[in-house]
Order: sequence, then structure tokens, then C-alpha cells
Amino acid sequence: MNTCTLSRWLSNDLEIRLMRWTLVLIFAIFGYSKWFAYEAEGLIPLLANSPLLSWMHSAFGIQGASYALGVAEWTIALGLMVGAWFPRISLWASAASVITYLTTLTLIFTTPDAWEASAGGFPAMGGATSFLLKDAVLLVGSMMLLKHSLLTMRRTSATA
Repeated sequence: MNTCTLSRWLSNDLEIRLMRWTLVLIFAIFGYSKWFAYEAEGLIPLLANSPLLSWMHSAFGIQGASYALGVAEWTIALGLMVGAWFPRISLWASAASVITYLTTLTLIFTTPDAWEASAGGFPAMGGATSFLLKDAVLLVGSMMLLKHSLLTMRRTSATA
């Protein structure tokens, strides 16, 4: 691969495409896990202590709340997939992804034993904190896709 071809390949939104398909994979796999009892049970302390999500168990039941989250995750994955060709759909799916990861990051502050008391508390992660902390990177990736969608839509409307 010569330098010109490599430069064009690297400057052609490679990181956006990689982020998009990585998020699709994550939403698809996590959405899949929501259909099983082990995941529904694992969500109990996270949802029960969240001011944003605690209503889900009373509205849908334990497994129903898990199903609802799975459907939401699969919907976002589908939107991100289709959004690879349709910037407006990418915009909506990316915004939903941003909201998802903002919401899951709040669970760090509302889930009991988020910081390991035996190690002095913060910054020693306990329970689900280390699992949830990765959502900070996924939030930034979602924001990148959102920004890219907005810029693509603006470029498209400027040339139309």
C-alpha cells in the first residue's frame, strides 16, 4: 500500500466506522443477554437503586424490565447499522446511545457498594463499578458518532 492510498484509507473516517460497528456489536450482544434469567437477576440491584430506572421493575417485572432493555439495545444497534447509510437515522441512534451510556454511568453513584469499603472506598472499585466504568469510553464513542452524523447531515444539506 503506497503512502497516498494509506493516507486516503486512514482519513476516510476509519475511526468512525470502527466505533459504529463496535457499538453495534456491543448493543447486539448485551441486548441478547437480556433475554436470560441470569441477566435479569443481575440487573436487580442496578435498577432497584436507580432514580432513573427503578420504575421498570414495578412496570414490567424483573424479566420484563430486562426484556425492555434488550429491545431498546437491539433497536439502537439496528439504528446504528442502518445509520451507516442514512445520517438522520444515525443521528437518532447515536443520541439514544449517548443517553444509554449517560444513564448507565449514573448507576456507579446509585448502586450500593460501588466503592470497596475494605480498601478505603473511592477510588477502589467494588461490585459493578469496574464493569460500568467502561461506559465512559462508550459514551465518548457515541458522542463521536453523533457529531459525525450532524456534520454529515450539514455537509449533505449544503451541497443539495
